[in-house]
Amino acid sequence: MNPLGSMPAEEFLLYYWQKRPLLVRGAWKKFKPPVDGDELAGLSLEDEVESRLVIGPDHIVEFGPFSADRFNHLPNDQWTLLVQAVNLWVPEVHTMLDEFCFLPSWRIDDVMVSYACKGGGVGPHYDDYDVFLLQGKGQRRWQISAGECEPNAPLIAHQDLKILADFRPDQELTLNEGDMLYLPPRWAHNGIALDECITFSIGCRAPSVGEMLDDLATEIIARGEQKYLRDPPLAPPKDSDEIQFNYIAEVKTLLLSVLNDDTLLAEWFAQYMTQPKYPHLIELTHELRKATIKIPLANDDTTTKYQARTYCNAERVENREVDD
Repeated sequence: MNPLGSMPAEEFLLYYWQKRPLLVRGAWKKFKPPVDGDELAGLSLEDEVESRLVIGPDHIVEFGPFSADRFNHLPNDQWTLLVQAVNLWVPEVHTMLDEFCFLPSWRIDDVMVSYACKGGGVGPHYDDYDVFLLQGKGQRRWQISAGECEPNAPLIAHQDLKILADFRPDQELTLNEGDMLYLPPRWAHNGIALDECITFSIGCRAPSVGEMLDDLATEIIARGEQKYLRDPPLAPPKDSDEIQFNYIAEVKTLLLSVLNDDTLLAEWFAQYMTQPKYPHLIELTHELRKATIKIPLANDDTTTKYQARTYCNAERVENREVDD
C-alpha cells in the first residue's frame, strides 16, 4: 500500500512536502479502520489516555478521562471525540506508520483519531506541523485556505482551542473512506463531518526554536561543559547603564561557539527527537523512538569513517564504526 497513491515519494517530497496540500483519492484502498467509535470511547475512559470532546457550534471542550455515562448524554450531532497517540495503545494503528517510511521515523509524532457525528468539528485552525488526514469511515468536508497563516492571525476568544477569527477558504474537498489529505504547516483548514465518521491524523514533530533552545540549554548544563561570558575590550563608558553592542557581539560569539559544535548538536538532537511522547507511561506504552547519527572519526573533509550512534528513547544504546 502506498499512501501517496501512484506518486513516487521523491516527487511528493520535492513538490508538495511543506509547500502545498495534496489530496490522494483511494490512498488506502479497502481501508478498514483498526478502531471504531466504541473502542475510541473506551480508550477515553482511561486515566493514561489523552482525550477531548468538542461539542456544539461554540466548540465547548471537555477533557478526559470520561465516564461511560457521559456518552449517553451527548447531543445527536455536532460533537467530536479526539483521542491522542492511539498508535501507542492499539498495535494495529501503530503498524499504519510503516506506510510512511518515505519520512524519517523520528519525524512522526503520533496518530490522533477522531470520531465525529454529523456536523462535528473543531473549527477553522492551523497546525504548526505537517499532517496527513486519512478518512477511515464516513465522509468529512475539508475547507482549506491557500497559503500559510501569519503568526499573528486573529483568533476567536476561546480558552481551549485556537480557532481562526477570519477564515476564508479557497477550496472545499470531500474525503471518502480511504482518501488522504496532506497539509503543510500553518495551512488553515476546517473539517466538518458530513455523517458519522472517523478520521486518522498522522502528525509530525515540529519543535519550536524556543523549545529546542530550552532543551539544549538543559543538556549543556547537564554536561557541565559551560562557557562563560567575557568582556570585550573596554573603555570607560559615557553611560554606565548602557549595554554597548560590542557586548552583544561577544554574546553572539559565545552562543555560536555552541551552535557550531556539530557533534554536540547532533548528539543533543538525536536525544531530543527520540524522547517518548509520554515518558512517565513508557512501561505501559512500550514506546520505542529511535534515531541514528553518524559522527566523523576525523576532522577533515576526506574522511570516510564514521561512528554510528543509535539513540532510543533519548538514550544512546549503540556505537559502531561505519563507512560513508
